Amino acid sequence: MKKLLLTPLLVLTLISFAFPQTKIKVACVGNSITQGPGREHPESYPLQLQEILGETYEVRNFGVSGRTLLRKGDYPYWNEPQFEEVKGFQPDILIIKLGTNDSKSQNWQFKDEFVQDYIDLINTYKKHMPKKGKVYICIPVPVFKTNYGITEDILVNEMRPMLLEIAKKSKSKVINLYNPLLEHSDLLPDGIHPNTEGLTIMATEISKAIK
Repeated sequence: MKKLLLTPLLVLTLISFAFPQTKIKVACVGNSITQGPGREHPESYPLQLQEILGETYEVRNFGVSGRTLLRKGDYPYWNEPQFEEVKGFQPDILIIKLGTNDSKSQNWQFKDEFVQDYIDLINTYKKHMPKKGKVYICIPVPVFKTNYGITEDILVNEMRPMLLEIAKKSKSKVINLYNPLLEHSDLLPDGIHPNTEGLTIMATEISKAIK
């Protein structure tokens, strides 16, 4: 009776069938720039990120247009179904890109609560993440034209230092989405929202940070 010789490749193949790899789950939290043309739209940055990262990752878009990080903002992300859905997803990696809508005057009047609200958001999600889970805070994309009440000066001069402080206090990593788009005002037609090419740049930068 002949013995079956198992090559290293065959052994790995058999193991992969017996113990299928669990995908690394990535949750993308944010406003309209995260939601993009739609949460399931292939041109949104999270779905482009999925294409870049490949099959070993599972990326989900939890973006909601017009939402704020501030709990006292006009439309807080905290009140949305997606806020709870992220908890149920139990991501290994959390990407947060909130703050753009917080720069509106009606929201930024509560700026003294921005740092603590952000840290509270992170800590809330960490309870539903593995111990080795990673949180990434995004520095928002540039604002090339004051629109919808969104203000570049507040984002750059007031909010950015807060985001760096939040990252340090919460032991989160920072992804700078501002600099890569700074020379590409043409990719933000309304001065606020990146088009498909701009969203590709975002997805690429985030993928570099994750990998």
